[in-house]
Amino acid sequence: MITVFDRPEALTSAKTHYCPGCTHGIIHRLVAEVIDELGVREETIGVSPVGCSVLAYNYFNLDMQQAAHGRAPAVATGIKRVHPKKIVFTYQGDGDLAAIGTAEIVHAAARGEKITTIFVNNAIYGMTGGQMAPTTLLKQVSMTSPQGRDAAPQGYPIRVSEMLATLDGPAYIARVSVHTPQEVSKAKKAIKTAFEYQMAGIGFTLVEILSTCPTNWGCTPKESLRWLVDNMIPVYPLGVKKMVEGVKV
Repeated sequence: MITVFDRPEALTSAKTHYCPGCTHGIIHRLVAEVIDELGVREETIGVSPVGCSVLAYNYFNLDMQQAAHGRAPAVATGIKRVHPKKIVFTYQGDGDLAAIGTAEIVHAAARGEKITTIFVNNAIYGMTGGQMAPTTLLKQVSMTSPQGRDAAPQGYPIRVSEMLATLDGPAYIARVSVHTPQEVSKAKKAIKTAFEYQMAGIGFTLVEILSTCPTNWGCTPKESLRWLVDNMIPVYPLGVKKMVEGVKV
């Protein structure tokens, strides 16, 4: 019998703790597949955040470092500067990256640190009970915005990819999603490009991935996919936001 589909070597066999319908598992697999295909598992170091993916070090079969809340880019910067030939990536949610970690990600990008960030945006704080996040949409109901997010007291959602794309340091920034097989394929391509840019020593790279949170959105896994399409993509349009031209990857 020929095996045509198997677990990536860069993933462990541990069962994940994610809620039904959460797409962290899909994203984990995409990152692992890219690492395997590039043949860099033994040379890769990942940095785990605080949030739903706080236990990512249990799922990736490679060297992992746990960072304090929001500090993954700073930790990754230190690792990369000590081990410049290693492939270093952070895996962060929107609460970790866009709230307490805003300064960390902005300055890592501005410095053009040669690291890759996998940024999972589900428009809410997942692990801590569904509070409003910097990415929560206007009128979106959360534990701390029960009447829906109002721009007057609470401000507008932050478009992280567009914001970072204005800086000189980033070499590649893209926003993708994983709500259909076609979009999953595009997401994998973006992740691979980000890693290839890092391997080429070009500069900072980030892939923002729109993800679902059925538990805190108050809907079924199937409904959450439609909610993402109808509500998130109009606010967070997919596509490449910055790409340094003329780079061979």
